[in-house]
Amino acid sequence: MRLSLFPALALLCAAAPPPDLPARRFDPQQYLAHIKYLASPELKGRASGSPELNKAADYVARQFRSAGLRPLDGKSYFQQFNVTSSAQLGKRNAISWTIDGRRKSAEVAQFLPLHFSSSGEYTGQLVFAGYGITAREYGYDDYAGIDAKDKFVIVLRHEPQEFNEKSVFNGKVYTEHAQFFSKAVNAKMHGARGVILVNDLGNHADSDELEPFTQTAGPTEAGIPYIQVKAEIVNQWLATAGPHGGDVKSLQTEIDKDLKNMSFGLPGMVTVSVHTDLRRDSKSVNNVVGYLPGETEEHVIIGAHYDHLGLGHQFSMAPSLAGTAHVGADDNASGTAGVLELARYFGAQPKRKRGILFMTFAGEELGLLGSGYYVNNPKLPIRDAVAMLNMDMIGRIREGKVYLGGLGTGVGFDAMIDELRQSSTLRLEKADSGGYGSSDHTSFTTKQVPVLFFFSGLHADYHKPSDTWDKIDAPEAVKLLKVIAGATTRLADAPQRPQFVRIAPPPKPVSAAGNSSGGGYGPYFGSIPDMAETKGGVKFTDVREGSPAGKAGFKGGDMMVEFDGKKIDNLDDFTYALRTQKPGETVKVKVLRAGQTVEADVLLESRK
Repeated sequence: MRLSLFPALALLCAAAPPPDLPARRFDPQQYLAHIKYLASPELKGRASGSPELNKAADYVARQFRSAGLRPLDGKSYFQQFNVTSSAQLGKRNAISWTIDGRRKSAEVAQFLPLHFSSSGEYTGQLVFAGYGITAREYGYDDYAGIDAKDKFVIVLRHEPQEFNEKSVFNGKVYTEHAQFFSKAVNAKMHGARGVILVNDLGNHADSDELEPFTQTAGPTEAGIPYIQVKAEIVNQWLATAGPHGGDVKSLQTEIDKDLKNMSFGLPGMVTVSVHTDLRRDSKSVNNVVGYLPGETEEHVIIGAHYDHLGLGHQFSMAPSLAGTAHVGADDNASGTAGVLELARYFGAQPKRKRGILFMTFAGEELGLLGSGYYVNNPKLPIRDAVAMLNMDMIGRIREGKVYLGGLGTGVGFDAMIDELRQSSTLRLEKADSGGYGSSDHTSFTTKQVPVLFFFSGLHADYHKPSDTWDKIDAPEAVKLLKVIAGATTRLADAPQRPQFVRIAPPPKPVSAAGNSSGGGYGPYFGSIPDMAETKGGVKFTDVREGSPAGKAGFKGGDMMVEFDGKKIDNLDDFTYALRTQKPGETVKVKVLRAGQTVEADVLLESRK
């Protein structure tokens, strides 16, 4: 799901796939055997684009074949698509500068691009822009009074007054403005050519270490070069400004004293040249798809994602352990094992009225890429999909509690779940009604397929190497599989398919995209973005019913290219631009629709 070292038991687990044995009932040990294999250290966390994910795909396909599922094309269980792999440093990264005609260059240990930097050759003059923050809500703007257009902006890491408990920023919990990508987007919004990040030595005097290349969260590519440079080099540039300049530590101290604006342009005698060389490969990955035909063309979909974080890197919740296999037993070997056991269960039964389509998705951790690809390139017509049941992190049920999402998306779902509660000791609790969230059911909601989402909750091992198989409660998970089997049976055999219901926005915090996966502040817009990387804008897969975007006439398929006069290249641009506004304000939004530009004013609302 998109929100420590291995215990000894994990290191001793058998990596060999469990035997393919037929089963007519759910077996906790068989369920756990799938997880032991998928979450074994040898599979190295199943990162999308890795050889280990391919091994996991082969394993799922073998299990589908053993269960009697058929490949839809008669040949392969795989649906192939491409993902952009994590960036790798090339060999031609360099930074040099000229002061009064004298040229100098940095050594390798003195600078480093961030992984979402653009690649290319760039030259420009310099502007010191404080912390690189524009925080309208606090009345703070490092860009006030300076012209950053076509210049490299030098920005301090973190945010001002971070150890002052009385500060509006209060660094006990960093605000969104401290994030690397926020500084990148703000610089881009001010027309900067690139960002040069330097450590704020006044607050972190003992460390001028560069951030490891793989550990920074952000978009695939920010759209501008973004590099870290040691303070010893930045101080050489700042010194050219004379009394108005200074050094990194003294400037940061002045800002922190009373949030004074200390930004200034450096003299034209200083010119910086940057060569960033980052390699991003496109790699093939597979959704794994198997089918049990019914008496009609209609079908129920049972799915889960089988990818995880690989070695963690920028998505790890334990950054110090980046480079260690994040094996993902609960997230989401547990859901994948559920798909396999349900396939085995239904594969041993007679044909039902409707077929059952079993799928495991790649690319979920990168942004629901596999399920998004399937709904736009379906193996069976989406109109014949009567419901989608999604399992994500179902292996650590506590106190018998399971959370259900999407209950409002299908007429009759509430009554069906109430009936299933009677025959289970599990506490099936309603999480939300709308069918949007941070897992693969969202992709099907955008295509007006009723969904049910089964989830046992987050825990301290989420997105860490410590999410290991020995912490899975297989007997409790099997109880849930019986509930899901009951729901599948009812949906497969019911006289009428459930009618899809579009749900208004929920009365709780939502992300800029309009779902509940994000938190925090800012106005509400109401689009559901396509998480796949798109060039030159943000594509909407859907727009929430009754949302500001919906009221303005925007719809699924639109590509946002401009927001409040600001060019939008990617989702991070949009998220940042939205957060600079306030509820009750009206912004002009431009989208591309069928090759035509469509403009509309959107009245932003508060997060209820």
